[in-house]
Amino acid sequence: MSGAEKRTRTVTGKVVSNKMDKTITVLIERREKHPVYGKYITRSSKIHAHDENNECSIGDTVTVAESRPISKSKTWKLLEVVESVVQV
Repeated sequence: MSGAEKRTRTVTGKVVSNKMDKTITVLIERREKHPVYGKYITRSSKIHAHDENNECSIGDTVTVAESRPISKSKTWKLLEVVESVVQV
């Protein structure tokens, strides 16, 4: 694997919390097929991501990338805000 780039894992999800300093909680939803019944099930997981400039708000759709551990629970970094929610 000499000279080859290492691909970083990226996922897209919705911000459900931004109350921490420089940290957001992102809800990642995926659809997978049930092994026996064949019905599609929505599975979800919450991850903490590093938001350096505190630019995200609740409801935003964001893309995060896997990174080195930043704290005990943070191993993701904010790449971009895909869709921003208008605050009233």
